[in-house]
Amino acid sequence: MAVTFSDLHTEQGIKSLDEFLSGKTYISGDQLTKDDIKVYGAVTEKPSESFPNAANWYDAVSSSLAASFPGKAQGVKFTGSGAAPAAEAPAKADAPAAEDDDDLDLFGDETEDEKKAAEEREAAKKPAKKKESGKSSILLDVKPWDDETDMKKLEEAVRSVEIPGLTWGASKLVAVGYGIKKLQIMLTIIDDLVSVDDLIEETLTVEPINEYVQSCDIVAFNKI
Repeated sequence: MAVTFSDLHTEQGIKSLDEFLSGKTYISGDQLTKDDIKVYGAVTEKPSESFPNAANWYDAVSSSLAASFPGKAQGVKFTGSGAAPAAEAPAKADAPAAEDDDDLDLFGDETEDEKKAAEEREAAKKPAKKKESGKSSILLDVKPWDDETDMKKLEEAVRSVEIPGLTWGASKLVAVGYGIKKLQIMLTIIDDLVSVDDLIEETLTVEPINEYVQSCDIVAFNKI
């Protein structure tokens, strides 16, 4: 069951998270789940020591992500398991058919003609639903060229990308070392409309955005 928290940009929201995490390492207990990744992406910075449970959780998630999802992409090249999420996307296109089969069970003992008529009505009313079935939530690391890169302009350049089926989410700057910070940003895609590989290869690491962006790494990829 998904867990959600509101207003994580406010002290009250962090307090709510801190209270929920009392006695826990992660949101669902002792193991990292996609709930942790979603909430982590919504927290703009590490909670202060006034919220010890949330601060410890933040460190635990950061460490787990670093260990479980090291940079799989170098520039625009994906190898090994780093390419797996994109490869899984086409399979999701079959999901609407399974959902339609479940809907048919609701008609009980209706005749075949009645079932067919009901199916046609549903198809006419909800054409967009089939196109938008199958979504993914992605945590992306966007790395600058050096410590002199204007990170505000880098984020503006990234968010300027507008593609049908792509929605940018929360972001934050994370220190890498030697004065360099990377942009960590959440995005949601409709699998049938957006390819993460193409987004990186054909948009984020080419002109004019590559004036600021040196490379992109997929940190986490989850089906919604």
